[in-house]
Amino acid sequence: MNLVVDAGNSATKVGIFDHENLVGKHSFAAREELRSYLSTASFDNMIISSVSADTDLIASWAKGRGKTFVLRNGLPLPIINRYSTPETLGMDRLAGVCGAIQLFPASNNLVIDAGTCITYDFVDKNSVFRGGGISPGLMMRFRAVHTFTAKLPLVTPESGPSLIGDSTESSIRSGVVNGILAEIEGIIQRYRSEYPDLKAILCGGDAVFFENQLKASIFAIPDLVLVGLNSILIHNVNHS
Repeated sequence: MNLVVDAGNSATKVGIFDHENLVGKHSFAAREELRSYLSTASFDNMIISSVSADTDLIASWAKGRGKTFVLRNGLPLPIINRYSTPETLGMDRLAGVCGAIQLFPASNNLVIDAGTCITYDFVDKNSVFRGGGISPGLMMRFRAVHTFTAKLPLVTPESGPSLIGDSTESSIRSGVVNGILAEIEGIIQRYRSEYPDLKAILCGGDAVFFENQLKASIFAIPDLVLVGLNSILIHNVNHS
Protein backbone atom coordinates (compact mmCIF):
# COMPACT_ATOMS: atom_id res chain seq x y z
CA MET A 1 0.00 0.00 0.00
CA ASN A 2 1.30 3.44 -0.96
CA LEU A 3 0.66 6.65 0.97
CA VAL A 4 1.14 10.05 -0.70
CA VAL A 5 1.09 13.34 1.17
CA ASP A 6 0.51 16.65 -0.61
CA ALA A 7 0.93 19.54 1.83
CA GLY A 8 -0.43 22.65 0.10
CA ASN A 9 -0.84 26.28 1.12
CA SER A 10 -4.27 25.85 2.69
CA ALA A 11 -4.71 22.11 3.34
CA THR A 12 -2.94 18.77 3.20
CA LYS A 13 -4.27 15.94 1.06
CA VAL A 14 -3.39 12.31 1.65
CA GLY A 15 -3.98 9.63 -0.97
CA ILE A 16 -3.97 5.87 -0.39
CA PHE A 17 -3.02 3.77 -3.42
CA ASP A 18 -3.10 0.08 -4.13
CA HIS A 19 -0.39 0.05 -6.79
CA GLU A 20 -1.74 2.61 -9.31
CA ASN A 21 -5.32 2.67 -8.01
CA LEU A 22 -6.49 5.43 -5.68
CA VAL A 23 -8.52 3.62 -3.03
CA GLY A 24 -8.92 6.36 -0.41
CA LYS A 25 -8.12 9.96 0.40
CA HIS A 26 -8.24 12.40 3.30
CA SER A 27 -7.91 16.15 3.70
CA PHE A 28 -6.52 17.88 6.78
CA ALA A 29 -6.79 21.60 7.53
CA ALA A 30 -4.52 21.48 10.59
CA ARG A 31 -1.03 20.03 10.93
CA GLU A 32 -1.99 18.31 14.21
CA GLU A 33 -4.71 16.37 12.40
CA LEU A 34 -2.14 15.17 9.87
CA ARG A 35 0.30 14.24 12.64
CA SER A 36 -2.36 12.21 14.42
CA TYR A 37 -3.25 10.39 11.21
CA LEU A 38 0.33 9.58 10.22
CA SER A 39 1.21 8.36 13.71
CA THR A 40 -1.08 5.35 13.20
CA ALA A 41 -1.22 5.00 9.39
CA SER A 42 -0.22 1.67 7.87
CA PHE A 43 1.70 1.69 4.57
CA ASP A 44 4.54 0.03 2.67
CA ASN A 45 5.84 3.15 0.91
CA MET A 46 5.22 6.87 1.39
CA ILE A 47 6.13 10.06 -0.46
CA ILE A 48 5.78 13.59 0.90
CA SER A 49 5.49 16.79 -1.11
CA SER A 50 5.08 20.22 0.41
CA VAL A 51 5.01 23.83 -0.74
CA SER A 52 4.84 25.25 2.78
CA ALA A 53 5.64 22.71 5.52
CA ASP A 54 8.79 20.97 6.76
CA THR A 55 8.81 17.68 4.87
CA ASP A 56 11.36 16.08 7.19
CA LEU A 57 9.14 16.91 10.17
CA ILE A 58 6.14 15.30 8.44
CA ALA A 59 8.26 12.23 7.66
CA SER A 60 9.21 11.92 11.33
CA TRP A 61 5.55 11.51 12.28
CA ALA A 62 5.48 8.17 10.48
CA LYS A 63 9.06 7.10 11.18
CA GLY A 64 9.83 3.38 11.17
CA ARG A 65 6.68 2.19 9.41
CA GLY A 66 7.63 1.91 5.76
CA LYS A 67 10.00 3.26 3.13
CA THR A 68 9.66 7.04 2.90
CA PHE A 69 10.68 9.43 0.12
CA VAL A 70 10.57 13.23 0.12
CA LEU A 71 9.90 14.98 -3.18
CA ARG A 72 12.65 17.54 -3.57
CA ASN A 73 15.04 18.65 -6.28
CA GLY A 74 17.22 15.67 -7.20
CA LEU A 75 14.75 12.88 -6.53
CA PRO A 76 14.52 10.63 -9.64
CA LEU A 77 11.41 11.27 -11.74
CA PRO A 78 9.46 9.35 -14.41
CA ILE A 79 9.85 12.40 -16.68
CA ILE A 80 12.75 14.45 -18.08
CA ASN A 81 12.88 17.86 -16.40
CA ARG A 82 14.03 20.66 -18.72
CA TYR A 83 13.14 23.51 -16.32
CA SER A 84 16.15 25.84 -16.26
CA THR A 85 15.88 26.50 -12.49
CA PRO A 86 14.73 23.16 -11.03
CA GLU A 87 15.67 24.28 -7.51
CA THR A 88 12.90 26.93 -7.65
CA LEU A 89 10.24 24.68 -9.17
CA GLY A 90 7.20 23.93 -6.98
CA MET A 91 6.92 20.25 -6.20
CA ASP A 92 3.17 20.33 -6.81
CA ARG A 93 3.86 21.42 -10.40
CA LEU A 94 6.24 18.50 -10.89
CA ALA A 95 3.70 16.07 -9.45
CA GLY A 96 1.00 17.43 -11.73
CA VAL A 97 2.91 16.78 -14.94
CA CYS A 98 3.95 13.33 -13.71
CA GLY A 99 0.27 12.61 -13.14
CA ALA A 100 -0.56 13.80 -16.64
CA ILE A 101 1.96 11.45 -18.23
CA GLN A 102 0.73 8.61 -16.02
CA LEU A 103 -2.86 9.09 -17.23
CA PHE A 104 -2.12 10.21 -20.81
CA PRO A 105 1.19 8.65 -21.89
CA ALA A 106 2.75 9.64 -25.23
CA SER A 107 0.56 12.75 -25.34
CA ASN A 108 1.21 16.49 -25.28
CA ASN A 109 -0.33 17.59 -21.97
CA LEU A 110 -1.05 20.99 -20.44
CA VAL A 111 -1.73 20.83 -16.70
CA ILE A 112 -3.77 23.75 -15.36
CA ASP A 113 -3.73 23.80 -11.56
CA ALA A 114 -6.32 26.27 -10.26
CA GLY A 115 -5.18 26.80 -6.70
CA THR A 116 -3.80 29.73 -4.72
CA CYS A 117 -2.06 30.58 -7.98
CA ILE A 118 -3.05 29.29 -11.39
CA THR A 119 -0.18 27.35 -12.90
CA TYR A 120 0.19 26.15 -16.48
CA ASP A 121 2.67 23.32 -17.04
CA PHE A 122 3.48 21.62 -20.34
CA VAL A 123 4.87 18.10 -20.66
CA ASP A 124 5.33 16.81 -24.19
CA LYS A 125 4.60 13.41 -25.72
CA ASN A 126 8.19 12.32 -25.03
CA SER A 127 7.68 12.90 -21.27
CA VAL A 128 9.81 16.06 -21.33
CA PHE A 129 8.66 18.79 -18.95
CA ARG A 130 9.25 22.11 -20.67
CA GLY A 131 7.88 24.63 -18.15
CA GLY A 132 4.80 26.84 -18.22
CA GLY A 133 3.34 29.89 -16.48
CA ILE A 134 2.11 31.20 -13.13
CA SER A 135 -0.64 33.76 -12.58
CA PRO A 136 -2.73 34.91 -9.59
CA GLY A 137 -5.51 32.56 -8.48
CA LEU A 138 -9.20 33.26 -7.97
CA MET A 139 -9.19 34.45 -4.34
CA MET A 140 -5.85 36.21 -4.77
CA ARG A 141 -7.43 38.40 -7.46
CA PHE A 142 -10.49 39.22 -5.38
CA ARG A 143 -8.28 40.12 -2.40
CA ALA A 144 -5.93 42.19 -4.55
CA VAL A 145 -8.81 44.29 -5.93
CA HIS A 146 -9.89 45.05 -2.36
CA THR A 147 -6.44 45.45 -0.76
CA PHE A 148 -4.86 47.73 -3.35
CA THR A 149 -7.77 50.15 -3.71
CA ALA A 150 -9.32 52.60 -1.29
CA LYS A 151 -13.02 51.84 -1.74
CA LEU A 152 -13.56 48.59 -3.64
CA PRO A 153 -15.10 45.85 -1.49
CA LEU A 154 -13.91 42.29 -0.91
CA VAL A 155 -16.26 40.23 -3.07
CA THR A 156 -16.93 36.50 -2.88
CA PRO A 157 -16.88 34.45 -6.09
CA GLU A 158 -20.03 33.21 -7.80
CA SER A 159 -20.10 31.04 -10.90
CA GLY A 160 -21.57 32.32 -14.14
CA PRO A 161 -21.33 36.07 -13.57
CA SER A 162 -22.84 38.25 -16.27
CA LEU A 163 -20.45 39.83 -18.73
CA ILE A 164 -21.78 43.31 -17.94
CA GLY A 165 -21.82 44.02 -14.22
CA ASP A 166 -24.55 46.46 -13.16
CA SER A 167 -23.08 47.17 -9.70
CA THR A 168 -19.59 47.46 -8.26
CA GLU A 169 -19.76 43.96 -6.78
CA SER A 170 -21.07 42.35 -9.97
CA SER A 171 -18.50 44.28 -12.01
CA ILE A 172 -15.69 42.88 -9.85
CA ARG A 173 -17.11 39.35 -10.22
CA SER A 174 -17.35 39.82 -13.98
CA GLY A 175 -13.81 41.11 -14.24
CA VAL A 176 -12.22 38.46 -12.05
CA VAL A 177 -14.15 35.33 -13.04
CA ASN A 178 -14.62 36.11 -16.74
CA GLY A 179 -11.04 37.34 -16.86
CA ILE A 180 -9.73 34.01 -15.56
CA LEU A 181 -11.96 32.05 -17.94
CA ALA A 182 -10.70 34.12 -20.88
CA GLU A 183 -7.12 33.64 -19.69
CA ILE A 184 -7.41 29.85 -19.38
CA GLU A 185 -9.21 29.44 -22.70
CA GLY A 186 -6.78 31.78 -24.44
CA ILE A 187 -3.73 29.93 -23.17
CA ILE A 188 -5.21 26.55 -24.14
CA GLN A 189 -5.90 27.94 -27.63
CA ARG A 190 -2.32 29.21 -27.98
CA TYR A 191 -0.88 25.84 -26.97
CA ARG A 192 -3.23 24.02 -29.35
CA SER A 193 -2.11 26.24 -32.22
CA GLU A 194 1.32 24.62 -31.78
CA TYR A 195 0.20 21.21 -30.50
CA PRO A 196 -3.20 20.37 -32.07
CA ASP A 197 -3.47 17.06 -30.18
CA LEU A 198 -2.94 18.78 -26.81
CA LYS A 199 -4.82 17.42 -23.80
CA ALA A 200 -5.73 20.15 -21.28
CA ILE A 201 -6.08 18.85 -17.73
CA LEU A 202 -7.65 20.92 -14.97
CA CYS A 203 -6.94 20.24 -11.30
CA GLY A 204 -6.57 22.15 -8.02
CA GLY A 205 -8.88 23.48 -5.34
CA ASP A 206 -10.84 25.74 -7.72
CA ALA A 207 -11.14 23.16 -10.52
CA VAL A 208 -14.76 22.39 -9.60
CA PHE A 209 -15.58 26.11 -9.73
CA PHE A 210 -14.23 26.51 -13.27
CA GLU A 211 -14.78 23.19 -15.03
CA ASN A 212 -18.40 23.76 -16.10
CA GLN A 213 -17.76 27.38 -17.08
CA LEU A 214 -14.92 26.67 -19.50
CA LYS A 215 -15.84 26.31 -23.17
CA ALA A 216 -12.52 24.72 -24.13
CA SER A 217 -12.29 20.92 -24.17
CA ILE A 218 -10.66 19.83 -20.91
CA PHE A 219 -10.26 16.87 -18.58
CA ALA A 220 -11.10 17.77 -14.98
CA ILE A 221 -9.03 15.53 -12.68
CA PRO A 222 -9.05 16.92 -9.11
CA ASP A 223 -6.69 14.20 -7.82
CA LEU A 224 -4.06 14.66 -10.52
CA VAL A 225 -1.30 15.72 -8.09
CA LEU A 226 -1.94 12.67 -5.90
CA VAL A 227 -1.75 10.42 -8.98
CA GLY A 228 1.51 12.09 -9.97
CA LEU A 229 3.02 11.70 -6.52
CA ASN A 230 2.16 8.01 -6.57
CA SER A 231 3.81 7.61 -9.98
CA ILE A 232 6.97 9.24 -8.62
CA LEU A 233 6.83 6.96 -5.58
CA ILE A 234 6.46 3.83 -7.73
CA HIS A 235 9.34 5.01 -9.93
CA ASN A 236 11.64 5.36 -6.92
CA VAL A 237 10.58 2.13 -5.24
CA ASN A 238 11.25 0.23 -8.48
CA HIS A 239 14.68 1.81 -8.90
CA SER A 240 15.88 1.80 -5.29
